[in-house]
Amino acid sequence: MTLTAAKPRKMWGVTDKPTDNLYIPMIAVIDKIIDETPDTKTFRLRLEDPKQATEFSWEPGQFVEVTVFGAGEAPIGFASSPLEKSYFELTVVNRGKVTGLMHQLKEGDKVGIRGPHGNCWPLEAVKGKDILIISGGCGLAPLRPAILYILANRKDYGEFWLLYGARTPADLDYKYDLPEWEKREDFHVLLTVDVADENWKGNVGVVTTLLDQVKLDPQNAVAFTCGPPIMIKFATMSLIKMGFSEDRVVTSIERYMKCGVGKCGHCCVNHVYLCTEGPVFTYAELQSLPETRA
Repeated sequence: MTLTAAKPRKMWGVTDKPTDNLYIPMIAVIDKIIDETPDTKTFRLRLEDPKQATEFSWEPGQFVEVTVFGAGEAPIGFASSPLEKSYFELTVVNRGKVTGLMHQLKEGDKVGIRGPHGNCWPLEAVKGKDILIISGGCGLAPLRPAILYILANRKDYGEFWLLYGARTPADLDYKYDLPEWEKREDFHVLLTVDVADENWKGNVGVVTTLLDQVKLDPQNAVAFTCGPPIMIKFATMSLIKMGFSEDRVVTSIERYMKCGVGKCGHCCVNHVYLCTEGPVFTYAELQSLPETRA
């Protein structure tokens, strides 16, 4: 099987966008804010216009441009289930001007939304395969929609593994999801932290140290990865050593993006615009984009 990153059924910003202008954001209301870690929050949003809300759909792995009015905008990946139609969630790390100001917003405040943009995790192409997800820190956010989709369609996939690591127990995202996922008999969840606290009873070490516990056949499996660049690098090296082919290691590199529509040039690598042709790529595809593998 030769796997390439999936094209979404819709790529708004190219066709079927529910606004008349690519650059005019839709207005979204913040219905709920969830504190995930000391520097990370999840925002539950709904589009204010009922018609736009009805037409709005997206695929796991896609992203939107979020406008904090008076400050600017930033690309943020979806973090909720694509099957949920009444709202969508974005998990935001406080690491810049726009995201910092977004962290100051309250429930009931409004932001602008452009999108969705980009391609998606190849969930249709990997049906029947075993799935291994490796994530570090806030990298679990763009993978969470894929996880929720697979769990909702569990019979369509083979063995399902999640390896997730963070710096400390406090830095683990979705602490309300993780215990529920660990209880499932059809989902193997392994967690680790770099530095334990007095209450942590689990694994200690980088996320790749968990790979020895994974029992699956690389010839019938696909790996999805997302996290800090150094984690992706060593996870990929380990997966290739395990026997995964380069076209069966898939990652999201949304950290490179800015405008989201291929106009600013910020994410252009070797004439490839990562925001329009990505952010999801196989490792085989990234071989021609060496800057993304640093």
